[in-house]
Amino acid sequence: MTVLILTCPQDVTTDMVVAKLHERGVPLVRFDPADLPEEATMSAEYISGDFDGYLSSEGRMVSMSGLRSIWVRRPGEPAANAPEPSEWLTAESRQALYGMLYSTTARWMNHPCVAAQARCKPWQLRVAHRSGFAVPPTVVTTFPRVARQFAAQYRDIVVKSASGPPPGDPPIALPTTRIGPEADFDGVAAGPTLLQQYVPKRADVRLTCVGGRLFAARKDSPSGQVDGRYASTGEAWEPADVPDRVARAVHEYTELAGLAYGAFDFAEDAEGVWWFLECNQGGQFGFVELETGQPIAEAVASWLATAAA
Repeated sequence: MTVLILTCPQDVTTDMVVAKLHERGVPLVRFDPADLPEEATMSAEYISGDFDGYLSSEGRMVSMSGLRSIWVRRPGEPAANAPEPSEWLTAESRQALYGMLYSTTARWMNHPCVAAQARCKPWQLRVAHRSGFAVPPTVVTTFPRVARQFAAQYRDIVVKSASGPPPGDPPIALPTTRIGPEADFDGVAAGPTLLQQYVPKRADVRLTCVGGRLFAARKDSPSGQVDGRYASTGEAWEPADVPDRVARAVHEYTELAGLAYGAFDFAEDAEGVWWFLECNQGGQFGFVELETGQPIAEAVASWLATAAA
């Protein structure tokens, strides 16, 4: 049985897992949807109630009936590398490829339909509350009046992106920004704005959940730092124990969200409370493993190599 990895060529994190799968002797095919329909090919048949399909890339072919698992890591846009790319060709290629893959019995890390929902930050906040996390008060609004009331109530707040950095080349960094009630909130009317109570933190925490296995790493945060993603503080990531309450909440969250993998970000306050900030269903883990030595790539490889119960 074969593991199918959907990702682009420049993905060091995938390289780490591929090495672990090779050590186990697990057959795998690395496939970039951007290579359809030129460098990669596909075919699917639906006849008399029977289904069969094939993918081919870089001289390797895999049958849909021979798939054990599918890891959606960092796939390119279907048909993006075609000699004459177009929106129509991308749409056709996406329908054909993912429609075929959805027809298999392979298990996913993570299923694209599940992942699409899991990327929605407002939805994440609702599930985080239901799961038992500590979640900072948050509002997403286009009403300036609501924004002013929220700021007046909580005083020290941050404004952040709900969707992450916008697509583009070069990429644009949108760090979380700390503001006060004196800010001008008229611009909220121009687009949905996410405001959240500021959490004075002593550390950033990244918790990676792989099929129920938890790997937490902690990095001290300088006083007053708001967004540690875009700042180099000189502090190193170190392994951290997971509080029982957080562990229970993580398992509940991934169960409700249907996730086999999730990268959780927390702000740890002075009392040691881990405040939920977000869960990235496709978040990086390579930098954590390299700094802490935690066997996250091995855990991913183990999940992918294991047949569904």
